[in-house]
Amino acid sequence: MRLALAQWPVGQPASLDDFASRLRGALGEAAQAGAHMAVFPEYLSLELAAIFEPAVRADFVRSIEALQAYHGAWLALFDTLAREYAMTVLSGTFLLRQGNGRYRNRACLHLPDGQRFTQDKLTLTGFERACGVIEAGDALHVFDTAHGRIGVAICYDSEFPLYARALREAGVRLLLVPSCTDTPAGATRVRVGCQARALENQFFVAQSVTAGAADWSPALDTNTGYAALYAPSDRGLPADGVVARGDGGTTWAMADVDFAALDETLKNGQVANVADWDFQCRPCVTVARVACVAPSSGEQADAGNQP
Repeated sequence: MRLALAQWPVGQPASLDDFASRLRGALGEAAQAGAHMAVFPEYLSLELAAIFEPAVRADFVRSIEALQAYHGAWLALFDTLAREYAMTVLSGTFLLRQGNGRYRNRACLHLPDGQRFTQDKLTLTGFERACGVIEAGDALHVFDTAHGRIGVAICYDSEFPLYARALREAGVRLLLVPSCTDTPAGATRVRVGCQARALENQFFVAQSVTAGAADWSPALDTNTGYAALYAPSDRGLPADGVVARGDGGTTWAMADVDFAALDETLKNGQVANVADWDFQCRPCVTVARVACVAPSSGEQADAGNQP
């Protein structure tokens, strides 16, 4: 299976049609390159906020409130594109208002046959908490597709191992990570999270990123990182765990997913992280013990070092 992982330069569309035209062109390029699946980054929908008046688009909360009127058109657009290009498409994320008036950062996977699957972000960043209107998701999902069982970890969620482990135990072999980071440190954290999740779970992790600058947006102002496909470092797969990585000048990082090579590592690999996972859960090692250094003659032991 060939993946097209977006390194999406944030634009400033004048209208929904303008935005749709750019998406259609980009997916057409991915289709010509043989992609079966395309992954767009977190907060992609916020690019559409550029169509609002300056006072709205410069205010994060007002902009996501205004975007609610476009949610139906957003879903219809990606449903259409997935069908037109016979491609499975992760449409980044959309901050969707809930019945309680708060918003969830929601990813949607669009299948060519019209099916949709969604996954909400489970752990909020400091920025998301500070805005005061976003809430965390409360369910973890797996998606059965023509390309196998897939899971999604939205940006910060990739830095927490138990989410990915639950997906692996549910049969996921490919984890999609739509991300948006505005500092090199943030980009590093998500990259390291992706590589660690690939190692621990012996599956592929595909990351998409926002790119470039958007001074008009408080959320998309600066964007860092590279799109990439990561794999466990083992026989038959790249020694550094990087199957493919984009550069700074292209919209897509194209990557081929070799499930046969992955299966071989599960059978004959140098390590067996998935099979050995429970070894770290033995009762004797689930709680660390403090080692107490014996006091020298005439000294009292430090009470803080007592077991």
